[in-house]
Amino acid sequence: MDDRDAIARLKQGDIGGLEHLVAGYQVEAVRVAYLITHDLALAEDVVQSSFLRLATRIQQFDSARPFTPWFLRCVVNDTLKAVARQRRSVPLESFTLLASVAPGPDELASAAETNATIWATLGRLSADQRAAIVLRYYMGMSEAEMAASLDIPPGTVKWRLHAARERLRHILPAWLRPGPELPATNPPPNEREQP
Repeated sequence: MDDRDAIARLKQGDIGGLEHLVAGYQVEAVRVAYLITHDLALAEDVVQSSFLRLATRIQQFDSARPFTPWFLRCVVNDTLKAVARQRRSVPLESFTLLASVAPGPDELASAAETNATIWATLGRLSADQRAAIVLRYYMGMSEAEMAASLDIPPGTVKWRLHAARERLRHILPAWLRPGPELPATNPPPNEREQP
């Protein structure tokens, strides 16, 4: 069964279609929600609720359009609502959802330090700004796709991205920001020959 068949079955009231969609989209949906909430339990709850609401919202879905952006927009909106209800930031406890390759011990230690700094910094953004960063840089969406996915004007997307990047520039440690490259051909000033 493919997504179109699953959606058609679900629109006819066959819950078996939902099972296929859950199997295909649960991991990605939890990752998106988790990157916004920084709370795995909350992300899983939001996604579970999103799938349950999917069964009631499925009639609103236009089968001629791609399913993934529509569903992930629902997940992002549900996540933003859940964050607004909580009105608190939650520390990141695990990076296991983001791991894809098993690096060596030195790389793990360095990556853990960098990830902890980045995620602590992202936690200082508003939920709307985190959602913009996740959609743009994690999911690779264009600004137009983000506007369509979030059902907001393109100018609002640009503003959220701009505000998030500016905030990140001010609060990220200097060692995470790229600096100017030093020319490789010039020796340090104290080693240059004196005339």
